[in-house]
Amino acid sequence: MSLSTLVTRLLTGPVPPETAHHLAVRALELGLFPQLPKVEDPRLEVSVAGLRFANPLGMAAGFDKDARAFPALFAIGFGHVEVGTLTPLAQAGNPQPRIFRLRADEALINRMGFNNEGLVAARKRILAWRRRGYGGRGVLGVNIGANKRSLDRVADYAHGARCMAPVADYLAINISSPNTPGLRNLQSTTELARLLAAVMQAMDAAGRRVPVFVKIAPDLHDADIEPIVAACIQGGAAGMIVSNTTIARPASLQSPHKGETGGLSGRPLFVPSTRLLARVRKLAGRRLALIGVGGVSSAEDVWEKMRAGADLVQIYTGFIWQGPEIVPRILSDLAERCAREGLSSITEITGSGMAEWAQREISVRSS
Repeated sequence: MSLSTLVTRLLTGPVPPETAHHLAVRALELGLFPQLPKVEDPRLEVSVAGLRFANPLGMAAGFDKDARAFPALFAIGFGHVEVGTLTPLAQAGNPQPRIFRLRADEALINRMGFNNEGLVAARKRILAWRRRGYGGRGVLGVNIGANKRSLDRVADYAHGARCMAPVADYLAINISSPNTPGLRNLQSTTELARLLAAVMQAMDAAGRRVPVFVKIAPDLHDADIEPIVAACIQGGAAGMIVSNTTIARPASLQSPHKGETGGLSGRPLFVPSTRLLARVRKLAGRRLALIGVGGVSSAEDVWEKMRAGADLVQIYTGFIWQGPEIVPRILSDLAERCAREGLSSITEITGSGMAEWAQREISVRSS
């Protein structure tokens, strides 16, 4: 059995999902990952928010919660990896079971609740990696959040920024997880403005400012999008991540676990998250960099996310279902398509399908 097959089997089957996840991350941390073809093509390079990415494909937050596996993920071929979500204090998260495979739908439902070992433990691992001279082999994002029992969530984000800005290439502000009660209230414009001001001040106190991306929910009403985009621009954010998991349940879901509480990710999220992405791009223009997330499992999906307005694209659930080979497969397919269409850079397609996607009707939502 190949290492790639081993990782894929760990993630998809018969071992309980959370146990499988821990085993897969541990295997990657120990260097037990396949030596896959390295896809390096200048047409895939992207420059965003002052950072250079070897390719637009990244691993979304949630897979490498405690910054253990990101060196292996870079070696597999990701242009960027976002670790976390990390909170000031370690916390256990919600009761188990809290991850559910929706095999027939190529989806997952999770209600993890920001389980992690805390900022300090992750910072030590990142510092050790940088001191070994490995910094620069990929763009490392750090996703920060608030503890469930925090009395001042804005202070938690400020603490996260102060702790991680010196070691991260960018920070992601997670205010859209559905699994921490009340967290999504921080998407209100008043709270978001206060939060961004605190994060910027905290980075200044730490002596280093890095680009900040705000991660939003796919369940926002259309009327809520414009003030959030405006708050991000006015608050100095470099960009937005569109989107987190959804609390909606499409009528098309077939899997036995479809009724579980938590955030739905994977294939059913592709259309609504891509529509939201296009609407954010339409409002933001080029004033914000955008990272598209949700339902990505092929080069065609990456292509459509970029046409809708994404500068960069992240995957997670697609990696779970298809395993490490998904990375070079997507990258090689993207490079081939650029060549076939005569593009000198994949960035030439960014936003080219924005109007089409922004007008897309969403018929997959149900509650």
